[in-house]
Amino acid sequence: MSTTQSTPIAAPVQKRRLRDRIPVVHQLRQSVGLQRGMLVTGLVVTALFILTAIFAPLLAPYGFAQLRDADGPFGSQQPPSAEHVFGTTVGGYDVLSRVIWGAQTAILVIIIAVTLSLVVGVLLGLVSGYFGGWLDRLLVVICDAIYAFPSLLLAIVMAIAISGGQSNLWGGVFAAALSITVVFIPQYFRVIRAETVRIKAEAFVESAKVLGASNSRIMFRHVLRNATRTLPLIFTLNSSEAILTLAGLGFLGFGIEPTAAAEWGYDLNKALSDVTSGIWWTALYPGLAIVLVVLGITLVGESLNDLADPRLRGRRRVAQSAGVVAETSVVPGGTLTAGPGGLSGLEDEATFDEHGIEVKP
Repeated sequence: MSTTQSTPIAAPVQKRRLRDRIPVVHQLRQSVGLQRGMLVTGLVVTALFILTAIFAPLLAPYGFAQLRDADGPFGSQQPPSAEHVFGTTVGGYDVLSRVIWGAQTAILVIIIAVTLSLVVGVLLGLVSGYFGGWLDRLLVVICDAIYAFPSLLLAIVMAIAISGGQSNLWGGVFAAALSITVVFIPQYFRVIRAETVRIKAEAFVESAKVLGASNSRIMFRHVLRNATRTLPLIFTLNSSEAILTLAGLGFLGFGIEPTAAAEWGYDLNKALSDVTSGIWWTALYPGLAIVLVVLGITLVGESLNDLADPRLRGRRRVAQSAGVVAETSVVPGGTLTAGPGGLSGLEDEATFDEHGIEVKP
């Protein structure tokens, strides 16, 4: 009578679902505890800010420069009431409407400023770090000189040079965005340049050169895609800094005219005299909007940065799999059926090859 010894069969490789490949959804599933709470809070606040900016014409009860309705003028410094939930300003504007329309102005500046600085800074850092030489030294000196300037002071100088200090909606938005762009370019430049200098010395870049790949293909196909890990953090932090810079320009009188667009910094400037008179509503709500939006975006950026760190990325699975013995075959020639850290691996639905190395689908 013969017995047949069974050999364990490797578990089928499962690919991550499409929804788990979406960046924010994947990071949200990886987060745990306080980190998840911070990320969710930041996402909720940021989403409310974006939705408010998009639907401002529908949410605002009045226009940003409206001073009267069918019943007559609104009146100056009116306290909160049923007609004006947040009261009115010293200029007779509805505070709630100005706060809602201000979100639209802020997001326009963020999109233009951060996008321009991201594109220009990444391209300059990539070229400078890859080719080096005199071009690298020149760009480093210029960016270091710009970075040494106080950001708000440089933004004021650029705003005056571009628009004379004040202008209409699009003129003011572009003036503020371009002034902020100049401030942010050195940040992207320095990060991408440092990563490019490190990555171009790796073996896979040398192999691409030996195989005859062009410089542009190596830069954009091999170097750039490996040098952008920290960009989401810088992007979110720069978005919050753009709001603060825009508010600073408006507070100092170099922002957008109130008849052209609503801007939180300008409203805070006009509310200074109200605070000493006990009129609190004209300064509270614009200031609260700035604080909440900056806090929400910053929470998202810091959480994404923590989750991008490979030392912290798998700590949830490590904790769950503590004490679990990997189910491996002891039969000669058998198949390894579990990766490091147990059957489930260190990440949701992660897979491992025959050497125990993680393989991403």
